[in-house]
Order: sequence, then C-alpha cells, then structure tokens
Amino acid sequence: MSFKRVTEESSHYHHLEKMSVQEILSNINKEDKTVPQAIEKVLPQIEKLVTAIADKMLAGGRLFYLGAGTSGRLGIVDASECPPTFGVPHGLVIGLIAGGDAAIRKAVEFAEDDRNQGWKDLQECNITEKDVVVGIAASGTTPYVIGALQKCRREGIITGSICCNPGAPLSDEADFPIEVVVGPEFITGSTRMKSGTAQKLVLNMISTAVMIQLGRVEDNKMVNMQLSNDKLVDRGVKMLMEKLSLTDYEEAKNMLLKAGSVRKAIESYI
Repeated sequence: MSFKRVTEESSHYHHLEKMSVQEILSNINKEDKTVPQAIEKVLPQIEKLVTAIADKMLAGGRLFYLGAGTSGRLGIVDASECPPTFGVPHGLVIGLIAGGDAAIRKAVEFAEDDRNQGWKDLQECNITEKDVVVGIAASGTTPYVIGALQKCRREGIITGSICCNPGAPLSDEADFPIEVVVGPEFITGSTRMKSGTAQKLVLNMISTAVMIQLGRVEDNKMVNMQLSNDKLVDRGVKMLMEKLSLTDYEEAKNMLLKAGSVRKAIESYI
C-alpha cells in the first residue's frame, strides 16, 4: 500500500473562526463519532497484538510504549494507570517519550527527530527479547519511534505500532501494525484530536485486554486495584461485600485493609 499522509490533509471545515461555539462543538463531535468506526475496522489487528503481548507477559516480559508528543504522552498515561487499576508492579508497563520526562509537560524541540534516541531509551530500561515494544505515532513517520522499532526487530524483540495513516513507514517496522485511519482533523494537522482519540481508545483496549488475560480482573471487577485513596477503598469494600455476601461494612473494610486487595481478602476468607 502506498503511503498517503491523511493526517495532514485539509479539514472538511473552513473559516472556523466564523463559527459559533455551538457550531464548533457540534462539528468536533460529528468528527469524533467517526473514530470508533475506524477502530472497528482494525479489531483483528489489535487482537493479534494483544495476543502477542499477553503471551510475552505471561512468560515474564514487559510492555513498552514509545512515542513523541501527544502519542508519547498517551502511552505514558496508559502505562501509569496499569499499577493502580490492575495492581501490577510499576515497571511492568513502561511509557517512554522523546525528550524524556520533561516532554510530558512541555514540548522538547526536535526530540522526535533523533532516530537513535528511542533505542537508547529502551536500553536504559534493559530491554530484552522477552519484552514487547509498541511504537505510537499518528503520522507513522516519527524518526524517534521508527529507529527504535528497527533496532528492536534486529534484536529479536517483538514490535507493534499504532498510527493513523495507511501504509505508513512505521507500519513496515512493526510485527503487528495497527493503522486507524480517521481522516483529516477538524483543525488541519492537529493530530491531538481524532488521531489522539483513536490512539487512546486503542491503548485502552490493549492494556485492558492484556490485563484480563493476565488474570488481573475477576468477573467485571478490578480485584487487584491499589487501595490508594478513600474512593478506592470504598469501592473495594463494596466488591467484597457483594462477593462474600457480607452485611457489615466495617467488618468488610477491616478485612480488606488487612489483606491489601480485594482478591487477597476473598482468598483469605475462602
């Protein structure tokens, strides 16, 4: 498939500055509705990547997300939410961004153009062939990501990718490429919009499906979540009461806090 930079094509809308607020919001919403439809078309590709990641992680490997700008930040968000949501150790899912931690809050000039830095960042984390690296780049052309995936494949490390252009160079470097073609953005070239939404939804799918495969969810409950605030403790108590048919809230709370997680509390009770 020839490469077509759809993400840079002109918006379907013109003279945005002349639109009313209602028109702006309505048109953005109209465009956003197309994103799930685009993702539906690539569910088989997402399934293949999820299966590969789960197999590697069940064997002791880790999952790395690698990106620049919005794509990098989205990977970091997804990685950072895995420990509190699923109770996995920090460092099992790792998000890396071009420019390092400083780039999470503020753009680092030209960081994404360094073709060698992505691999260097992975080496800092002692990357091995047991791990999986997923490159994220809306355009599918980011040198920081492409260079890292090229090196990973030479080292026998499984790679995946998420981009929003068909036939993107990044896809050529991934064992499991995912191309969610959402079309031109509401503001021409602003890939933090539909492209970013698509990437976030796909990342939600990947991490959630993988964690379910790893046994980190029971029924539809986050039984391994970290009890890091009052809201989560209350949620855990209610899970415990429902699962074990308990009627005393304080008794269930004490049991939960002593065990440290819903799963451990259930296991100790049984």
